[in-house]
Amino acid sequence: MGQLFSKKNKEVFSTPISMNNPVTVQVLGICSALAVTAKLEPAIVMGLSVTVITAFSNVVISLLRKTIPNRIRIIVQLVVVAALVTVVSEVLKAFAYDVSVQLSVYVGLIITNCILMGRLEAFAMQNAPWESFLDGLGNGLGYAKILVIVAFIRELLGSGTLLGFNILNYDPIQKAGYVNNGLMLMPPMALIILACLIWYQRSRHKELQEK
Repeated sequence: MGQLFSKKNKEVFSTPISMNNPVTVQVLGICSALAVTAKLEPAIVMGLSVTVITAFSNVVISLLRKTIPNRIRIIVQLVVVAALVTVVSEVLKAFAYDVSVQLSVYVGLIITNCILMGRLEAFAMQNAPWESFLDGLGNGLGYAKILVIVAFIRELLGSGTLLGFNILNYDPIQKAGYVNNGLMLMPPMALIILACLIWYQRSRHKELQEK
């Protein structure tokens, strides 16, 4: 049990959530981060979907890594990811249809997410299943964290709501002069918020700054 939660394994899990975040540091998965963050609910669902798929695809590839011929490894990785994406997509349609509609094609496009393919190639192909699971889970949660932060800001300031509940759309707040900023719901604002998050992280951690 101690080896399962060793210092190295804890770092494998925690580093992508903060110091080596796949979105703000590795700059991966940007397209979906910009596309599904106008509202908090689809951002949460997208983040959880990517987390589940990344974690379990890492495990599967790690289990198969010694039997996969090198020349077809990318094809095998795509097949594994595609199968998991299909399962997640069908589960969303069955239990969260409205959110599935909001996410539109972006659930299917998880198969092309650079985070997944990067972790499979860079980590799962060289490491054991448990470590690969932690790596996939950490990278997925790191991705989800950024989506949730961006969506929180955009929905709150753009619509005055969070998860459909009115937060700022009340008479005292409106009479005080507050007006929802419709620009927040436009894709360029997601890019600006994301840029601010990248700047904030790099300004706090000197080792991330380019010399």
